[in-house]
Amino acid sequence: MGCGKKRDNRVAGEDIFNSRDCVCDVVRAIADAQDDVRDDLCDVSCGRSINNLLAPVSRNNLDTVPFILYGKDLKPFRAFGADIEGMGNDAEFDCTESFIFRVNEVDDDECCAVLELLTFDRRQPDGPGNQQGARRDDDPCEQIDGEEVNDLRRTGICITVDLECFCAITCLPAVSVL
Repeated sequence: MGCGKKRDNRVAGEDIFNSRDCVCDVVRAIADAQDDVRDDLCDVSCGRSINNLLAPVSRNNLDTVPFILYGKDLKPFRAFGADIEGMGNDAEFDCTESFIFRVNEVDDDECCAVLELLTFDRRQPDGPGNQQGARRDDDPCEQIDGEEVNDLRRTGICITVDLECFCAITCLPAVSVL
């Protein structure tokens, strides 16, 4: 599946590739699936992760399909963001970086998405705030290898991206981070 190439692929009985931009279509399908479970092929693929997410919620308690994006140069996309630690005169910016994202929203007309950075920072609480820094990883495997699935955390740090700027996506197995 190359950049701008349309390929037929069905998830949960529906063709998820509706436009010329497959990354946009897959991220949109992930967002739709995550929205469906918010209320209560290959061994690892976007289709499998989306289907697992859509299984009865009472059985699996999954709510997120984490993924990695690749630019048109096929290099993994790493995003940076900052939160504020402390209060008043002691407040400081605290930088976080990640290759792993959760889609929060997709603009169907513009193929833009709001993505939240996910990390394995064990010092970080379950919710946004108090990031306490991020370690620097050179590639997604360094960020993921050896990490406990239950340690994957939301950061509360979101970025807005143009999905047409990406050429590939790797979906990780569906998890629970909400």
